[in-house]
Amino acid sequence: MDTRRLEGVGKALDEFLHKVSEGMNHMRALVAGKVGEPADVLRLESRPVPTPKAGQALIRVKATPIHASDLHVLRGRYGFSPEFPTVGGHMECVGRIEALGPDTEGLKIGERVVVAAVPAVPGPHVAGTWQEYLVADARRLLPVPDHLSDSSACQLAVNPLTALLLVTRELDVQPGEWLLQTAAGSTVGRLVIQLSRHLGIRTINVVRRRDAVEEIKALGGDEVICTEDEDLLQRVAEIAGTAGVRKAIDCVAGDVGAQVSQALAPGGEVVVYGALSTHRQTDPAALTIPLQARSVIYETKAVRGFWLNRWFGTASPEDALRALSQVRGLVVDGVLRIPQGQPFPLERFIEAISLAETPAHGTKPLFVFEDGRGEDDR
Repeated sequence: MDTRRLEGVGKALDEFLHKVSEGMNHMRALVAGKVGEPADVLRLESRPVPTPKAGQALIRVKATPIHASDLHVLRGRYGFSPEFPTVGGHMECVGRIEALGPDTEGLKIGERVVVAAVPAVPGPHVAGTWQEYLVADARRLLPVPDHLSDSSACQLAVNPLTALLLVTRELDVQPGEWLLQTAAGSTVGRLVIQLSRHLGIRTINVVRRRDAVEEIKALGGDEVICTEDEDLLQRVAEIAGTAGVRKAIDCVAGDVGAQVSQALAPGGEVVVYGALSTHRQTDPAALTIPLQARSVIYETKAVRGFWLNRWFGTASPEDALRALSQVRGLVVDGVLRIPQGQPFPLERFIEAISLAETPAHGTKPLFVFEDGRGEDDR
């Protein structure tokens, strides 16, 4: 073989090895270039794999959910806005630690962890989860056992944590007390029912459709009010009697949220954590709860908000991990049951987003990598 042919073979081999090396150092990511409808602005891109700094870990993502709030962030309708272009997914994921930055203690390479990727408000930038690798603060990582499926683990840090904080910290509901909640059929609503049953708390659950009543009762809800054909105020009075209800959580806002406040006993408190009645509303002035001034003033009722991002902004990293550890225990012990998600590869993001936007879709769409199969998915 002459010299020129050898040089040609060497050059081709170098180019091949360079491409292999480049492929190993790059990853797929679902990126939004600007604010807009997710299906229009998201693109699948190749990006360099990030390098962890001190106190950080590089996570190889296995599964990450698509929450409604993730989509609202991209639409510019949420409580914070990232800098664009941005990787989608601003909530949670599960994966394994691929590398550790300098002086990162308490974790080990290969360990399976949940990443609480909820951006703290106020707080620093947090990497999006809709990518194959991400760098995360070690204080936002919660080790999880291998027998917990990827589907359950990747949904552990948002909805179950919200349910726990609302019931035990925001309202400190005691065993035997009544807890009134709207949107009882939502993911958080169902988790509140499970947690309340475990803690001995009695629940009054508000739903919109008659066909949801038996399902909520079967889940463990003590009482169910269907606003389709029942008067919320009248039914609460009938159920709770003269003692009334003093604690409530609301995810609907609007007129239903106002009725919840009105239905409370004097001195009662409602914590609002969502506004499903204005789910597609873009005008901030329309996001309202028309409270009765007499009820608020003379019966000294309180209405206040809860937002997980702001909770992360005020809680210490140690307190946040304690709360997440408590949630992990409840999920592992079967007290809180997370419904199985539906897996999608990143390439099918249009289909996955469509499912996430479908009313009463039942299963949470998940982006998965390397199958994303957990032990109970096989």
